[in-house]
Amino acid sequence: MPLPSQKRSGAPKRNPVSHLTVDQETTLMPFLIEKLRDQSRTTIKSLLSNQQVTLSNQVIRQFDHPLKPGMVIDIHWGKGLITLRHPQLKLIYEDRDLVVVEKAAGLLSVATAKEQKRTAYSILSEYVKKQHPANKVYVVHRLDRETSGLMMFVKNQEMQDHLQNNWRFAIQQRRYIAIVEGKLETGDGSGKGTVRSYLWESKALIVYASQNPEEGQLAITHYQVIKSNDEHSLVEFELETGRKNQIRAQMNSIGYPLVGDLKYGGHASSLKRLALHAHILSFVHPKTGEKMEFKTPIPPSFDAFVK
Repeated sequence: MPLPSQKRSGAPKRNPVSHLTVDQETTLMPFLIEKLRDQSRTTIKSLLSNQQVTLSNQVIRQFDHPLKPGMVIDIHWGKGLITLRHPQLKLIYEDRDLVVVEKAAGLLSVATAKEQKRTAYSILSEYVKKQHPANKVYVVHRLDRETSGLMMFVKNQEMQDHLQNNWRFAIQQRRYIAIVEGKLETGDGSGKGTVRSYLWESKALIVYASQNPEEGQLAITHYQVIKSNDEHSLVEFELETGRKNQIRAQMNSIGYPLVGDLKYGGHASSLKRLALHAHILSFVHPKTGEKMEFKTPIPPSFDAFVK
């Protein structure tokens, strides 16, 4: 696509963004040199370092970033994109429809009667409004305050409604990592198991597990022991249902509460937080139909319990 007329040292008066379509496999720097022939190599490097080059609304800085045919590289000739910088919330992915972030333990997902401002939702709302005052984000699921890991937000009401009404079909995989108290063993020695029970919440806002289907909502959690010692087990969980405090309540009900979970039978530890991390989120993109998968590593502090 032809670029707007411009001076070598400044931004053009019109078309502040140029869209460059990739037509063959290559890497970013050779592609930019070929497409931006009226720009010096120094200027192109400056565009990269100033966060003015994006792919699918994601800033890319690496000179050797691989490109495939059909990708569209955007050059922002004005100032670089506004980026999210917060010690408790990391931007993992963003496009025109949704945002995926990694939340730190200790940060609320959404506001409560006691806390309105310091939440993942409020931080993201402020971020998208800096891009444009009319921008908004919408909640589609939550993590407990003391749970870290991956969360998704969307950017319009229609998409929020679609995901909430089709959650079981849209969300293909949600996996968590946790440290539980005790050596979690299974009868067949595989380390695999499933907890199936019915969850109900008391007036004190504590969730209990029951085997009586008349006493609550069905909750199904699959687990795999990664490694263990006599005192603790590092366990991966996959949720088949998404009930409030599901992993915490169910693991307590079978005698293996999470480390640091004082609300559900656990004890305080040197970790000084709940040992639960949302580490894989996989879903079908509501707009494009593309399968999206995001993964964060196991927190190093978790490994220390099972060495």
